Amino acid sequence: MDHSPDTNPGIGHGTGTARLDEQAAVDAPALGATTARRRVWASTMAGVAARDGLVLAHAGAEPRPVGPPGGGAPAIPRDQREAAEAASLAPGATLAHGSGNRAAPEEPDRWRTCFERDRDRILHAAAFRRLAGKTQVFVHPADHQRTRLTHALEVAQVATAVARAVGLNTTLVEAMALGHDCGHGPGGHASEDAFEVFVPGFHHARWGADVVLARLNLCAETLDGIRNHSWSLPAPTTPEGEVLSWADRIAYCTHDLEDAVRAGIVDDRDLPEEVVEVAGRTRSAQLRTFITALVVGVTTHGAVGMAEEPARALAALRSFNYERIYMRPASVAQADAVVAVLRALVEFYIDHPWQVPEPWPDATGPGTDAAVDRAVTYVAGMTDRFAFDLAVDRVGWPVDRLPRAVDTGIGGLTAVNADIGVLAPAVDDDIDGLAPAGDAGIDGLPYGLAGRRDNLVPVHLGAPTSDHRARPQ
Repeated sequence: MDHSPDTNPGIGHGTGTARLDEQAAVDAPALGATTARRRVWASTMAGVAARDGLVLAHAGAEPRPVGPPGGGAPAIPRDQREAAEAASLAPGATLAHGSGNRAAPEEPDRWRTCFERDRDRILHAAAFRRLAGKTQVFVHPADHQRTRLTHALEVAQVATAVARAVGLNTTLVEAMALGHDCGHGPGGHASEDAFEVFVPGFHHARWGADVVLARLNLCAETLDGIRNHSWSLPAPTTPEGEVLSWADRIAYCTHDLEDAVRAGIVDDRDLPEEVVEVAGRTRSAQLRTFITALVVGVTTHGAVGMAEEPARALAALRSFNYERIYMRPASVAQADAVVAVLRALVEFYIDHPWQVPEPWPDATGPGTDAAVDRAVTYVAGMTDRFAFDLAVDRVGWPVDRLPRAVDTGIGGLTAVNADIGVLAPAVDDDIDGLAPAGDAGIDGLPYGLAGRRDNLVPVHLGAPTSDHRARPQ
């Protein structure tokens, strides 16, 4: 009996039963045995030899032609693509050039632009991978709840959709989006309160740009967008950075609400009418509304911002989340538990700096400024699970004082999560770019905001709105 996915729909294709029938159980190979599937997989080690010394990945078919008949595809080196970029992007967009503006000069890459290299470095960085184990809103998230990693990916989708539509540098904004939360510690924003007593002014955006990602030697433009993506910080120096600031807020407002609804914490029927009338109740409708509003703001006014009506709806959505999700008693208790355990961990490593496994350039004595820097850097880089386990093991932290999962005990599944064990319906998953403006309910930019240029709602107050119409020299 053939149990491959191609012939067993119950295993490979999600139709029929997913359980092995009695005969399959009898025929199943012993654990550790060499099976036909494993032999086939092993046989692909060297690929398939083809004509002219070319090795192919797949057997049994002619390779698909690339380039003009009778010849190979012409290579397009970096400098040619930089020239095409300069000709195709909108005035005011940030252009890649050479190796980029880096703290340590580098030779340009043969094929990739400087911002493509930044994107790739962040994508392959351990700090980016660790975001998979860091809290977005819920400690010990259930299977379908967001983590910091999935949040970063959703921010990148929103940011690149906007940038692509208005002629900004999509690669730069993607690099910013992927790296924007790498400075977060375990347990979400509560970690900032935990580290504040050791590093006054600790902010995940600045910490990410200036400490966590510093070793990657990223371009100044990429670091600037990461460093200043929060609305309370100075405005970024590029329009791509301003797009990131909006994309971050759009993404977390919509997906945090979705997670809370699925967890039974809030009911989307309680959303303010100001949100529902403009942006709808679902993540997909809200994303279409706010992405389109941002595109309309840029194309109408030549600066990154949003008309008052959709901006007001986004603000109302964030206020709803703030009151009903982020500041509900269980969330506050969770944050307090995070602060307490992380401070205890940092204090432990300040007193025992030699137990930090990371290499450190200087001799570090207990209680010194260097020990503080070492301890905060180490603990801030931890995932939730690693930090909490280490606190119990090294500090002797009581298990019953660790942050708890939503409405359950420590480390357990969210009791009210409706998605465990079933396939969630494929609603709200149709975001693949921009929907027609009519779907979003955006009727131009009819309202003004007191004193702001061209009736545009900006992100960062106290700084002039970046002009998207004139490229800086």
